[in-house]
Amino acid sequence: MKIKELYQFLDELSPFSLQEKWDNSGLLVGNPEDEFKQLYISLDLDDDMLEEIEPNSLIVTHHPLIFSPLKRVNFDSYATKILRTLIQKNIGLISMHTNFDITHLNRYVAEEILGLELISHDEYICYAKVNLPFDELSQQISSKLDLEYHKVVRCSEDVNTVALVTGAGMSLLPEVKADCFLTGDIKYHDAMEAKNRGISLIDIGHYESEKHFSPLLLGLCENYLKINELKAIIRTSKNPFMFHL
Repeated sequence: MKIKELYQFLDELSPFSLQEKWDNSGLLVGNPEDEFKQLYISLDLDDDMLEEIEPNSLIVTHHPLIFSPLKRVNFDSYATKILRTLIQKNIGLISMHTNFDITHLNRYVAEEILGLELISHDEYICYAKVNLPFDELSQQISSKLDLEYHKVVRCSEDVNTVALVTGAGMSLLPEVKADCFLTGDIKYHDAMEAKNRGISLIDIGHYESEKHFSPLLLGLCENYLKINELKAIIRTSKNPFMFHL
């Protein structure tokens, strides 16, 4: 199959035109006319994973390998080292990032992983009613996402409504209209700002909240892959963080 054929299907599933201006989703490595023999799906790329991937393959990731324009390619950075391996093995790369967050991932994590009953979905932000004590909600979220530690800001003892954005969503805090915000990569000053606004926070982790990309996309592609006699293999990139108690 040619890369452009799968790209067209993915574009219909989750239009690349929906991505943010700063994003870099789409075909990042390879030519649309290139043929690929094997399809892989992963959240990210790392060296160990690429060792196992066959030449002349295509990988679909959530996070783009390249965000900013490359001024030099001297293979001493994460992006350029991975890029060299992709080119050497003739591996194509498509990334589905903020476009997929909007169309599928945030809602999927909220409903299917966390079991929240959504009351609205405003682009990135999913809203749900929970009516739970904060500590009970925090424990439930931690258990369902298999978080290794708790990182929270508690502004009230009870939570009626929650907002959720997978990955790093603190830039959307001014738009949040809920008692508690669930997102990842919460920094110190983010926490201070949320506390000032009276919005509780539960850090759901960047990796932990977005690792569900691969099984979700595979499920959405299942019929298309069957029709075209293709198989997709999920490869799990490693979380770069380790947590010590």
